[in-house]
Amino acid sequence: MTTYLFTPPPIQSLAVRGQSARLPINRIFCVGRNYHAHAIEMGRPVDKSVEQAFYFTKSPQTLVHSGQTVAYPPRTSNYHFEMELVLVIGKAGFRVSEANAHELVYGYAAGLDMTRRDLQLVARDKGRPWDTGKDFEQGAVCSEIVHMPGVVIENAAIDLEVNGASKQSSNVEKLIWNIREIIADLSTYYHLQPGDLIYTGTPEGVGAVLPGDKITGRVDGVAEIELTIGAAQ
Repeated sequence: MTTYLFTPPPIQSLAVRGQSARLPINRIFCVGRNYHAHAIEMGRPVDKSVEQAFYFTKSPQTLVHSGQTVAYPPRTSNYHFEMELVLVIGKAGFRVSEANAHELVYGYAAGLDMTRRDLQLVARDKGRPWDTGKDFEQGAVCSEIVHMPGVVIENAAIDLEVNGASKQSSNVEKLIWNIREIIADLSTYYHLQPGDLIYTGTPEGVGAVLPGDKITGRVDGVAEIELTIGAAQ
C-alpha cells in the first residue's frame, strides 16, 4: 500500500445520464477561437485555409458541476462566460483519421469555459501563456454527460442567458473545426484517453458577469447548464 505525505486530491468525475456509475475525468482540453463571429469579436479573425486549430488546457481540479454557486474569482474585474458543446472521449486513440474519429466519441455535455478576460488578454498581447486567465479554480463548468457513442453532432442550437436575457445564440454547425477534425487533429498532439473532455469553442456574445448573476445555457438535444456567481473572494 502506497503511503503519501498528504492526502491526494479526489478523482474528479461527472454524472452520466441514466447511469449510476460516474465518468472519471482525465484531462480537459479547450479549442480556442472556433467560431468565426467569436474570433472577430475577440479581434483575431481566423483563416482556416492557412491556420491550424489551437488548444489550451484546464486542470481537472477546476471542474464544477452544473447548478452550483461559484465565487467571483480573485485578480479580475472582467469575468466572462463562454457557452460550449463538450465532447467526451471514451476510447484511447492516437493519430486518428477523420473518418474514424467517431469511434472515440463516448458522448457530450454542455459546458461553460469561465474566463478572467482581463488576465487572458494581457497574456495574449504579451505572447504569454493563458493559464491565469483560463486555468483557475472553478473555471470549468460542466453538465451531466449524455452517452451518445459514435455520434458526431453536426447541427445543434447553442444558447446562453444571463438573468433571463439572451447573450449567446448560435449553432454547432458554425464550428470552424468540426468534431471529426478536432478529434483527428488533437490526437496528433496527444494520446487521447477515456475521460478526456474537449470544450469545442464558444460562439459570439461572450460577456462579463457580476456577483448575484445567474447563467443558464443549453445545447439542443444534449443538456442544459446552470451557474450562479457568488460573492468575490
